[in-house]
Amino acid sequence: MDKNIKPKEAWALILGGSSGLGLATAKKLAGHGFNILVVHRDRKIDFQTIENEFRSIALNKIKLKSYHIDATNLERRTATIKEIYEEMGQNGKVKVLVHSIAKGNLKPMQSADGTALSNQDFHLTIDAMAISLYDWTKALVGADLFAEDARIVSFTSEGNSKAWENYAAVSAAKAALEAITRNIALEFAPKGIKANCVQAGITLTNSFHMIPGSEKLEENALKRNPSGRLTTAEDVANAVYLLTMDEAKWITGTVLKVDGGESLR
Repeated sequence: MDKNIKPKEAWALILGGSSGLGLATAKKLAGHGFNILVVHRDRKIDFQTIENEFRSIALNKIKLKSYHIDATNLERRTATIKEIYEEMGQNGKVKVLVHSIAKGNLKPMQSADGTALSNQDFHLTIDAMAISLYDWTKALVGADLFAEDARIVSFTSEGNSKAWENYAAVSAAKAALEAITRNIALEFAPKGIKANCVQAGITLTNSFHMIPGSEKLEENALKRNPSGRLTTAEDVANAVYLLTMDEAKWITGTVLKVDGGESLR
């Protein structure tokens, strides 16, 4: 048996795990024996598709529990953490926390029709896509729900340092997310927690297609990528799994690029 297959008490909690990188990660980790907890918020029209995906994940003979809530809401987060404790049982622990929340404003900084980014747009985006990682980490530590050797993985993008039109609020959130992840790695190290960011290349997720001008980003990424293709959600999920392995326990506080060399040029 693969020594990295986890015992029945090991759980992965995925914030934003109903589509894209989060869903691919849930599938990957479930395939390696992790029980899965998914926090997500979706439209009713998508519920059937999402439930079908969750049922397919459960075929790995693992436990899966989903929570349809706003992950940024304090009261809902507190109530959900209590439910998670009950779901995992006395011996259950969160071995992996994955932050894949994509809830941001994709507006221009200036617009003739009055749709330009506002101060509040920045606050909402940074709170959802960056600060929420700290909120969940702190709450889970406070509830003593992390395993002794826990791994935290958050998702960033090349927009963390490059200016893309309509991406200013998300870009600011990604930069903040990386800073928060680094400090989690530093300040929660005594708890045995390792924290890293995965910087995916351009990946054709629902969130990516919501970016105005995403077609140009896709075309440019294909031209730049020496591997001759775009990054897939499965490529990213594979990297997350690598970071959960025993051999990766000395990797913390860094940004791991998973883009096939796209960012080289």
